[in-house]
Amino acid sequence: MPPISRSGAPLSPASPTTSASQTLSRGLRALEIITDRQDAPTIAELADELGVHRSIAYRILRTLEDHALVRRDDNGRLQGAPGLAALARGVQRDLQSAALPELTVLANELQMSAFIVVWDHDDCVTLVSVEPRQGHATVLQRPGSRHPLSRGAPGIAIQSALTPAEWEHIAPGHPFRDEAVVARELGYATSINEVIPGVTSLAAPLRIPGQDPAALAVVYATETRTIDVDEVGRQVAAAAVAVERTLGT
Repeated sequence: MPPISRSGAPLSPASPTTSASQTLSRGLRALEIITDRQDAPTIAELADELGVHRSIAYRILRTLEDHALVRRDDNGRLQGAPGLAALARGVQRDLQSAALPELTVLANELQMSAFIVVWDHDDCVTLVSVEPRQGHATVLQRPGSRHPLSRGAPGIAIQSALTPAEWEHIAPGHPFRDEAVVARELGYATSINEVIPGVTSLAAPLRIPGQDPAALAVVYATETRTIDVDEVGRQVAAAAVAVERTLGT
């Protein structure tokens, strides 16, 4: 006999589709937790963040390990595995290919992390990043990391390439920032302490027809560097233009 609700009506058992969707959702959420955290989580911490029993978290982990998406280090902490890189290469492949040479030059010339950010609903998501070969300690910017669209130079730069009406159309409810107007005039945006305390970012918009809004950015620890902001901003903007030209825009 099927279970009965409080109203007396029979309850339908969960369908296989619903169960599979929940499992998939938990697996994807697990990947987000593992890749977004600065410190690699344990299985117990992953279970807590997922809100599931440790045995369920373990089954999810085993599936992700089987597909080379997650691995455990010597201390049992969870980290992204090489399979993630294979998946990432398929995302906006043309943009990644066009951006990598410019990011590499920029990172090594400025001794800063250089990266591409793409718009994803309420967030900015790092698509690809390059760290300098040597020099100053850098702020790591991992592919897949995200931060709110309303904070940071990349979001301001994306706004600066759009009119307020265009912005309202793609991001309703997010105010059009005054800083975006300034960034449109300068060709680049700047933010300090907006995403991570003690970190400065500069970004320029990427205008690529047929693709989601994007930006090219650099980031560095504010207290470790004294820079000519306008000069670095111009270099970032020039790199963005070079990427656009490579893509034929």
